[in-house]
Amino acid sequence: MNGQRWSTRLGFTFGAVGTAVGLGSIWRFPYLAGAGGGFAFIAVFVLACLIFGAPVLVGEILIGRWSRQSPPRAAGDIAQRFGFSRSWNIVGWSGSLAGFLIITYYSMIAGWVLAYAWFFLTGNYARGGVAPAVAKFEQFVADSREVTLWQAGFLLLVAVISARGLHRGVEFINRIRAPALLLLMLILAGYSLSAGDVARGLHFAFAPDMHRLTPAVLLGAVGQALYALGISCGVMIAYGAYMAPGESLPRNVLAVVGSIFTVSLLATVIIFPLVFRYGLNPAQGPELVFQVLPVAFAQMPAGRIVGTLFFALLVLAALTPSVGLLEVPVSWLSERSGLRRGSAALLTATVALALGQGSVQSYGHLAHWHPFAAIPPVAQLTVFGLADYMSANILMPLSALLVSVFVGWRMAAHVPDAELSGLSPFMRQLLMLTLRYLCPVGITVVLLVGLWP
Repeated sequence: MNGQRWSTRLGFTFGAVGTAVGLGSIWRFPYLAGAGGGFAFIAVFVLACLIFGAPVLVGEILIGRWSRQSPPRAAGDIAQRFGFSRSWNIVGWSGSLAGFLIITYYSMIAGWVLAYAWFFLTGNYARGGVAPAVAKFEQFVADSREVTLWQAGFLLLVAVISARGLHRGVEFINRIRAPALLLLMLILAGYSLSAGDVARGLHFAFAPDMHRLTPAVLLGAVGQALYALGISCGVMIAYGAYMAPGESLPRNVLAVVGSIFTVSLLATVIIFPLVFRYGLNPAQGPELVFQVLPVAFAQMPAGRIVGTLFFALLVLAALTPSVGLLEVPVSWLSERSGLRRGSAALLTATVALALGQGSVQSYGHLAHWHPFAAIPPVAQLTVFGLADYMSANILMPLSALLVSVFVGWRMAAHVPDAELSGLSPFMRQLLMLTLRYLCPVGITVVLLVGLWP
């Protein structure tokens, strides 16, 4: 991809961690863990990251570094070198489509987060209990114009960062975000442990109780592992293409997986003690951040400051994954059409904002519109629900499955040793066996079950 490379060996590590550690770890993980019974969900999540997520992550990095092409062209380019069909480009296209679909509604949620950071900073947040907090959120998301403005502001920031290029934009913001995110999380974790109901919160999260391990929890944890690691949306292929030859794959993958564990567990420590301290429901669902935690912030001492810090944390969490998601179409447009990077970034962000109106209006004028009401699995889904369903339940698992099949079956005999740098012969064999057998079976189950939400 125009010969670009990360400026240092830590460039890819920061970029990959910045993509993986996002709202999926800080917003999505705690409410899924709460709904899944705490420890049972967390235990399966950790195992799924190691067994399914890490091998697919290696596979995506391998495809990117080996091909040096944008995600939609990477697998087909490799396949063609060995006389196979360029139709293997489906590997990159499925993930790229998932990633672009995600950015259309992920940026909406990031807009919510940005707005709530402003609400708490200015003191314009709900007081008086659950009912005012719920009413505040519902009133806000129903105002499509206001939500669109916050979403547009967030996407503009992402586009500006992307337009600055790999070194001055993507790499720079990932280096800045990592320590800032960790510092905010440590401050909030310290506050939660000092002011929250630590005993009940941590017992709920970490006390062994495998009776809560239902099939739904099991599949939800596996799905979250794929979601949280930032794979199956083309970003790791794009970032892998910028990686220098000879960089250690195990070191980078362990950094990503370790960061996910650390941030997910820190988010759990931040949220659950406060939830129990103020008598709230830890299994509230996606509303936990916007309808439940603001109640706790409104009641606690220095709640305005804590709330501002918490939502600022979420803004940081949303920023670098969005930069990564935008990188996929930006790199492809620059490579395919010759557009300057700034123009490609602005065009991509504009299209994402326009398509994202479907998700925005799902809380406004289209709140009661179900586009496929005649199809049972998706009959009750709004446009936003369909975008999430298509990306998370179909395209992302499909992309992970295709990566496993492509690397584990089609290209296993052709992968140069140099592209598997850092892996011992035993680990290389184990990787290929996992991608060939274990990952396809597990991911296929997740895909099939996910077709019926």
